[in-house]
Amino acid sequence: MITKVANDRQGIQSVEVGFSLLKVIAANNRPMMLRDIARGAGMPAAKAHRYMVSFMRIGIVEQDPATGRYDLGAYALDLGLSGLGRLDPVRLSAPFLESLCEEIDETVALAVWGNHGATIVRIVDAGGPVTITLRPGTVLSLYRSATGRAFAAFYRSPYLKQLLDQELNAVAEEQKIAVTTLRRQYEKTLTEAHSHGLARTTGSLTPGINGFSAPVFDHTGNMVAALTSLGAMGDFNVDWDSAAAKAMRETAKALSGRLGYGIMPK
Repeated sequence: MITKVANDRQGIQSVEVGFSLLKVIAANNRPMMLRDIARGAGMPAAKAHRYMVSFMRIGIVEQDPATGRYDLGAYALDLGLSGLGRLDPVRLSAPFLESLCEEIDETVALAVWGNHGATIVRIVDAGGPVTITLRPGTVLSLYRSATGRAFAAFYRSPYLKQLLDQELNAVAEEQKIAVTTLRRQYEKTLTEAHSHGLARTTGSLTPGINGFSAPVFDHTGNMVAALTSLGAMGDFNVDWDSAAAKAMRETAKALSGRLGYGIMPK
């Protein structure tokens, strides 16, 4: 008769024990002596050594012949990179958006860079008296929207530059000003976004609506999404040190961390 674990799923205890050794190595971020690995995992060194031998055979652990210290091997890196590559910012963003919406009591959204530009893919509506007319699939202005400004400030793409040039030329013609003047003004806006870690707008996309947008990065250090919050002017405080701004930065940082940002060497 097979004994089942508490959650009614069958498991192999030796695998779980072995991975406790790998967790110790990973947590210390440096090559380690066998005795220290064993101590960290709470097992005798002789038992830990048998696991190390097996791990070295499959390449998940390697040993420096000069020092005898153990470290994670090439296969561990392959597994880690493969796992990071499977992380989907849209799927993983759901609980972050829900939590942010509850915290700041404003409508929040996630946008990614699509074929036509900065595109809304997920929205959590705060249900306030002011209706935010955004829907999944909405493509946002690079010049007028906080989301577009976040991408312009932090995302790198030749296509983005092409779209931005087209939009700035159109706005300059509409406002009857020189495009060079408009570009200088816009570059100051992007510099401000860089210095504060997020972009903002005040009623320029939709009359009466303010917005913040913060970049979300993946394990490669590239921007993969923008986290955006929107609210009515007069109620939505767009000061850089406002509660909403702080919550935006913290949530974007947390989601970036979930996507592996900061774990790879620069």
